Amino acid sequence: MIHSMDEIQNRVKGILLGLAVGDKIGGPLRMALQTAESLVQCNGFNVDDIAGRYLAWWREEGFDTGPTSDTVFQRVNSGRSFDKAARQLHEETNGYTAGCNPAHRAAPLAMCANLTDDDLANAATADSVLTHYHPLAGDVSAAVVSLCRALVRGHEWSKALEIARQGRLPLTRAALTDSSESNLNTGGFAPEVLAAAAHFVGANSNFSTAICEAVNFAGPANYCPVLVGSIGGARWGASSVDDDLISQNKGLMPRVMESAEILAAGWEKVG
Repeated sequence: MIHSMDEIQNRVKGILLGLAVGDKIGGPLRMALQTAESLVQCNGFNVDDIAGRYLAWWREEGFDTGPTSDTVFQRVNSGRSFDKAARQLHEETNGYTAGCNPAHRAAPLAMCANLTDDDLANAATADSVLTHYHPLAGDVSAAVVSLCRALVRGHEWSKALEIARQGRLPLTRAALTDSSESNLNTGGFAPEVLAAAAHFVGANSNFSTAICEAVNFAGPANYCPVLVGSIGGARWGASSVDDDLISQNKGLMPRVMESAEILAAGWEKVG
């Protein structure tokens, strides 16, 4: 366990900075920034505020959300509630709403000191169901934020995985169990994205190598590297993230750093 506040804050900031590195297109980071900035402005989790920010961003420039979120935003923009839009899409697609977008955008929840460890999973699930009604989407998102929080608190990798597996669905627990690269998938199904991310973070000893291997594995798919970024940032901290790795999202870095600094500072109040 970590006893240094400086190291806790380093790992908190690493979550969002790492996500910025892992996101090679830009949509997941922009959605995660809506989450982070809402946590700052509301001094905690407010799902209605986050929903409003997602929609406002989508109206202005929304891209790379994945088809599920995009369709829900279209329907909400036409007057339906988030709940009705997400439920209807889930039914229309025969339950094909277990993508990884919620897990990408929810990582900043782990950075918020005002959210207790016990509150994290419920917050991640509440955020996920705004767009992805399949239970696995929210369950994987909950696992990601729990894993990041455990790493922020200084748990070793194996212990952090154990904590993240607690209370999760079977496919999510399986994704957090060691697997070889030959068994991994580059698709966007949330448990498979989590399995790939856990593999690359667990199999490497530093952030740069984990990201590079994940990007090479994923190819053009913008799934696994995003989670490797946020989870790896929580494991190794912002100080481990080489500025040279940030290419696609350089223009967003002032916002990234501002939110990261504020959320990290919040940990001083809880000790």
